[in-house]
Amino acid sequence: MSLISHLEELKTRLIRILIVVGIGFGVCYLFKDWSFRVITKPLVDAMPAQSSMIFTGLPEAFFIHMKIAFFASLFLTAPYTLFEIWRFVSPGLYKDEKRFVFPFVFFSTTLFVSGVLFGYFIALPPAFSFFVSFSTDFLKPMISFREYLSLTLKFLLAFGLSFEMPVFIFFLAKLGIVNAKMLSKQRRYAILIIFIVAAILTPSPDALSQILMAIPLMVLYEVSIFVAKFARRKKPAPEETADAEKEEMNHP
Repeated sequence: MSLISHLEELKTRLIRILIVVGIGFGVCYLFKDWSFRVITKPLVDAMPAQSSMIFTGLPEAFFIHMKIAFFASLFLTAPYTLFEIWRFVSPGLYKDEKRFVFPFVFFSTTLFVSGVLFGYFIALPPAFSFFVSFSTDFLKPMISFREYLSLTLKFLLAFGLSFEMPVFIFFLAKLGIVNAKMLSKQRRYAILIIFIVAAILTPSPDALSQILMAIPLMVLYEVSIFVAKFARRKKPAPEETADAEKEEMNHP
């Protein structure tokens, strides 16, 4: 395919993704009150009695609900988005590699959702409890929901992406950038980097939250070593190369 053909293909994929996300946004907005309760639960559980969140501008609450619906739509339509991404890159893969489309979508979605749920249920509640614990009789928390939502979404997105480590390693191994032997030899440096990343990603400075974040990342690193062994790119068989050349000649 020429560069123009690739750009047209990319435009088509992006339009399809935007349409699906738009439909998801409309559906999620219908459940905006339920989504609001879900996203605020970690902070509400940590806040003292008779405390509340605030908004400081007239249209702020409206746009907050819009933002929640948009991110909920991105979350729910992630499998379709990943499928379209795979369809875009799949022409550059060998025939035997194209069968990974459904495992790719399944594991990418599962890992991302696991990271988000881990952050929501494990990392954020103790972090919010830590920060709210500084309130006193003279210092009451009046938290802007806009700031809370921005902070929460950033960290949940960071958790979700960090859990995609095995998928990233799979593609790096396919490209020949990393291999299982290299990852095994660099394990101690990787552990150091994982703890640094955990310290950055966790919103609270206490060691427990950072350890809770580092442990699953270390497990995922070991999984990534196995994935790198599995993903080692093999040269296509002669008959496969011939089939690919014929297919390219039939579909210029």
